[in-house]
Amino acid sequence: MKRILGLDLGTRTCGIAISDTLGIAHGYENFRFLDGAYKQCLAHIMEVLQKEDVHEIALGYPLNMDGSVGERAESCARFKQELLGLDPTLKIELVDERMTTMIATKRLLEADLSRRKRHAVIDQQSAVVILESYLEAKENAQ
Repeated sequence: MKRILGLDLGTRTCGIAISDTLGIAHGYENFRFLDGAYKQCLAHIMEVLQKEDVHEIALGYPLNMDGSVGERAESCARFKQELLGLDPTLKIELVDERMTTMIATKRLLEADLSRRKRHAVIDQQSAVVILESYLEAKENAQ
């Protein structure tokens, strides 16, 4: 199975997860960038894609709870287009990320991580949840 990147894009951090060849999602890193400096984040994601030889991305799409598209979701859609502008061969799917932070927080609490450690990895764990959701949907579609 090809490896896939999962992204949880925020305004200052990007949680990154990656799947292994068995299709299991793992946390990769939390990338911090200057507030709104998406070009810096884009460059880093392109480096990770090249380093890990990945050509598919599950990008978290933060819809509002009522399913409507808000400012953050529009920002993620623009980020997707920017990535495709840098590499048109990428396969990028927008994945509904509602509730992912809550699921990730619950997992970290169950793992008995301190508040400080949870804060340090929450976006990365949210990216894992996004990637798991995408992998599960792909598997169910087959």
